[in-house]
Amino acid sequence: MMAASTTQRWRGELSHDEPMARHTSWRAGGAARRFYKPADLDDLCAFLHDLDPAEPLLWVGLGSNLLVRDGGFPGTAIFTFGALTALDWMDDNTLRVEAGVACARVARETTRRGLTGVEFLAGIPGTMGGALAMNAGAFGGETWPRVAAVETVDRHGRLQRREAAEFQVGYRSVTGVPGEWFVAACLRLEPGDAAAAQRRIRELLDRRGATQPTQQYSCGSVFRNPPGDFAARLIEAAGLKGARLGGAQVSEKHANFIVNTGNASAADIESLLLRVQSEVARVYGVCLETEVRIVGEARADTGRQEHE
Repeated sequence: MMAASTTQRWRGELSHDEPMARHTSWRAGGAARRFYKPADLDDLCAFLHDLDPAEPLLWVGLGSNLLVRDGGFPGTAIFTFGALTALDWMDDNTLRVEAGVACARVARETTRRGLTGVEFLAGIPGTMGGALAMNAGAFGGETWPRVAAVETVDRHGRLQRREAAEFQVGYRSVTGVPGEWFVAACLRLEPGDAAAAQRRIRELLDRRGATQPTQQYSCGSVFRNPPGDFAARLIEAAGLKGARLGGAQVSEKHANFIVNTGNASAADIESLLLRVQSEVARVYGVCLETEVRIVGEARADTGRQEHE
C-alpha cells in the first residue's frame, strides 16, 4: 500500500488484482494484489519512496523464471520490461543497460557494433535484471564476468552505484547488499568480428530451437545442474521425461523443462516439480535445486500445503 500522507509523484501504470499468468512465461498462476509499471527509473524511485516499507515486493521482467502460486501474490509486483529500457554507450567498449532490457536485445546491439563477449545472452529468454540477479548463463557463458558495475535501488527509492567486486558471484547465484535490487549494469565488452559474432548468435538460437521446447510455455531450465552432472540427464534417467500432472509435463524434448500443455495451474507445475525432485533424490541421492522462483500463496481449494 502507499503511504497515506504522501502526494502522488509517480507517473507509471498502477493496476489491482493483475493476473500474473499474463506476465510469466509459464502462462499460469494467480494475481498480484497490486501491479506497477514505472514510466522510467526516476518514476520507479518516486513510487518506491511513497510505498509502505512493509509492502511485499515482487520484481518481474519477462517472467521467465517465475511461478506465482494460484492464490496470488499478496503485495506489489513491479514490472520492468518495457519500463526500464535505457541502453547507452558510455565509451567504445562499455554499455550501460537498464534492468528491463531483454537479454537478446543486448546480444544484438553489441554485435552490431563489432563487440563480443555476450553473444550467449541471445539464448536467455529474460531481462538483464533477472540475468544480474541469478548470474544467468547459456551455452558456456555467464553474465557477471562482463559486469563492471551495477546500479541498485532500495525500498526508499534511493539509487546506489556499486562495483562488481562488492558482490559474491557463483553458479546461478549472486549475493549483494540486502534490500537492494538491480536497476542497471555497465557491461565491459571486447572488439571483435561482428559477422562472426552474429553467426555465433544464429548458431546458438538454432541450437536452442533444436534442443529446447521453445514453442511451448515454460520457464526455461527448472533446476540447476548439480556439480559434475546435468539435471536433464538425471531426470531422464529416472524415467521422468514426458511425465505429466494435470496440464503440466516434463518436456519430451529437454527433461530440465516443465511445460504448460495449455491448461496447467501453478499447483500442477509446482507439484510436478516436487515430484521430479523427490524421485531424483530417491533414485540417485541428488537434491536438485531450482532456478525458478516460486512465490505467493496456494489457493485454498487445492488442499495442498504451500512449499517455499
